[in-house]
Amino acid sequence: MGRQPGRPPAKRRRDPEASRAAILQAAREVFNERGYARATIREIALRAGVTHGLVMRHFGTKEQLLVQALPGPRAAAEVAPGDLETLPERIAAAFVAETEPAGGGQTPFIVALIRSAASGEDAAMPLYAAAEREVTAAFRQVLGPGTEVYASLLTSLFIGVTFARHVARTGTLADLNRDELAGYLVPAIRALLAPAVTAAQAAGHDDPRYPKP
Repeated sequence: MGRQPGRPPAKRRRDPEASRAAILQAAREVFNERGYARATIREIALRAGVTHGLVMRHFGTKEQLLVQALPGPRAAAEVAPGDLETLPERIAAAFVAETEPAGGGQTPFIVALIRSAASGEDAAMPLYAAAEREVTAAFRQVLGPGTEVYASLLTSLFIGVTFARHVARTGTLADLNRDELAGYLVPAIRALLAPAVTAAQAAGHDDPRYPKP
């Protein structure tokens, strides 16, 4: 049946956030299954149910798509701002949830990336550097201005823990279970961020993220 006279053609509604989420999920799956070099934007788009062009409009390049899709430290950095008293617990919980596959699940791609970088694979090194920059920037947003060094230290802590547990697989850290790891991370994060919290409170008196001393 044709369109009734005088009625405008129906517009196809799109949800950019839903499309972006579908692309990121598809990217994580494809990168995990095929690795960065063999993964293609076309396959990611097909799995996400979107066009190749839409993926490129959202992310620009395959490298940027990988950086945005990385779990682990980035996910921890994206913990919603809130009372800084509970920030270490929330960061530790997010990190463990994203880097420790439960029940023998698929290895997170950040682990595969760190393994590749450690083995000197040429393709992995620029990706590793891009991921580190992205994670540091995300932590800086959570911690506030003037805390770049602490953000980098926190990033390095998580990269080191991931390396010890999933690449070297030796030593005490490799033997901890998920709950034990989170329990040890919380005081370490709290101690590492203590100067940054003090600086943030001094510089951001009107920022609701920073409770008054």
